[in-house]
Amino acid sequence: MEATINRQKTGTTRRALLERLKRGGAQEAGALAERLGVTAMAVRQHLYALEAEDIVAATPEARPLGRPVKLWALTPSAAPFFPDGHADLTLGLLDAMNDAFGAQGLDKLLAARTAAQAQAYKARVDPHESLKRRLKALAKIRSEEGYMAKVRALGQGEFLLIENHCPVCAAARACRGLCRGELDLFREVLGPGVKVKRVDHILTGARRCSYRVRRVKEA
Repeated sequence: MEATINRQKTGTTRRALLERLKRGGAQEAGALAERLGVTAMAVRQHLYALEAEDIVAATPEARPLGRPVKLWALTPSAAPFFPDGHADLTLGLLDAMNDAFGAQGLDKLLAARTAAQAQAYKARVDPHESLKRRLKALAKIRSEEGYMAKVRALGQGEFLLIENHCPVCAAARACRGLCRGELDLFREVLGPGVKVKRVDHILTGARRCSYRVRRVKEA
C-alpha cells in the first residue's frame, strides 16, 4: 500500500514538473523545487530520470559569479505528455478536405471555422472592458482549449499573449492556414483599434507562440 502511494506521489510530482517546464521554459532545479514545494534533491532525481528518457535536457548557463548553472527544458520527446488535439484524425480530415475541395475550398472552410470561433469567443469577451481584461478573458478561453495561455503586461499599454502549448500543432504544420486564422481570430475578438503581431511561433522552432498586443493610436 505504501509503495503504491509513493508511486502515485512520484507520478504527480513528475507531471507537475513537466507542466512547470512547459509553462515557464528553461529553469534551474532549485527554482523548480521552490515552486513545487519539494526538495531540490527530489527535483534533481526526477530531472535525471527524465533526462535518461530524453524528455528533458540541461544546458549550462554562465553566471557572473560562481560556476555555471544548469537550465532544464523539455525536449521534443515531451510532446506526447500534452494534448495533441487528436492529430491523426485532424490530419486525415485536412487531407480529405483538400482532395475534395482543393486549396481554395479548404481556405473557405478554415475561414468559416474562424468566423464561428470568433462568434463564440465574442460572446465571452466584453468589448466594453479594458484591453487587459479582454486579453485575460481570451487567454482563459484558449487555456480551456489546451493552449496553456496567459497574459503578460509589457508596459505603456502593451501586452504579450502567451500560448505555452499548441494542441493542434500537427495539424498546423500540415495546414498553415490554421495559424493565419488565429491572427484573424484574435484581431476580430479584441476589436478595432488593437494591433496583434505574432512574435514567437512554435512552427519556426520557438518554445511557444506569443503575440504582442497594443492599441493603435487614432489619427
